[in-house]
Amino acid sequence: MSSTQKIPGLVDDVWLSQHLDDPHLILLDASIKNVAAPENNNGNYAILPKAQFFDLKKVFSDQSASLPSMVPSPQEFEIACRTLGISQNSKVVVYDNKGIYSSPRAWFLFKIMGFDNVAILNGGLPAWLQAGRRTTNQYHTTNKEQGSFKAHFRPELVVNAEEVLNAINDPHKLIIDARSHGRFTGTEPEPRADLKGGHIPRSINIPYTELLKNGKFIDQVSLKSVLNTLNLDNKHLIFTCGSGITACILKFSFEKAGYEKASVYDGSWTEWGQLSNAPIAL
Repeated sequence: MSSTQKIPGLVDDVWLSQHLDDPHLILLDASIKNVAAPENNNGNYAILPKAQFFDLKKVFSDQSASLPSMVPSPQEFEIACRTLGISQNSKVVVYDNKGIYSSPRAWFLFKIMGFDNVAILNGGLPAWLQAGRRTTNQYHTTNKEQGSFKAHFRPELVVNAEEVLNAINDPHKLIIDARSHGRFTGTEPEPRADLKGGHIPRSINIPYTELLKNGKFIDQVSLKSVLNTLNLDNKHLIFTCGSGITACILKFSFEKAGYEKASVYDGSWTEWGQLSNAPIAL
């Protein structure tokens, strides 16, 4: 495989095991860790060979923002990627320890920074372990050279609260919420106690769990049947969730099915649910 060949957007454990020795491959663990755990203590946490930690919380998010997990500046992202040895000719594969949870957020960050040669490991760490493949207990650090990654920001892939407010009554736009049905209807409490319950008016609910099966993305036929029930009619989609993480599962799924006309509301319900003037439906 040449260094310029584009990798598929979704790979499995077989593909990854066959390409681990590719010198252009960069493997990133985008798991969201327990904040109470010691920073460098992996314990019994299994790590894929050659993997480096892609810290979504402390490195690859805007540390100056009052909201969690916000998109970092292109400059910050670029520097952090270079530190991981990522260059323009790299082939990046991301995974997480839940199967499919936070890895699509890492995928989305690369996409918004103008880098398309990035893939998600379908099923993540659980699928890798189930296949009986080898793991380690330390992240890869040896022989790591500074990369030459260059960010090319795509502002159309992300929207703010004002743009979401304007989209509510726009017939050419559709807001899709990835949270659970209970949180969407306000019948289930929010994980963050200071947030109101409910959803953005005129938004629809597709819990991200409906696009997954056994920790992997559902097949293409099932995915397209979901899209066919929505009557999208070439609308621009805005995906939202709790804090911008699982909205990226929807973004990836829809793009995989061929629908790329979509953005992510970065602040999501963490922002909307605490705004004093934001309309809320139940």
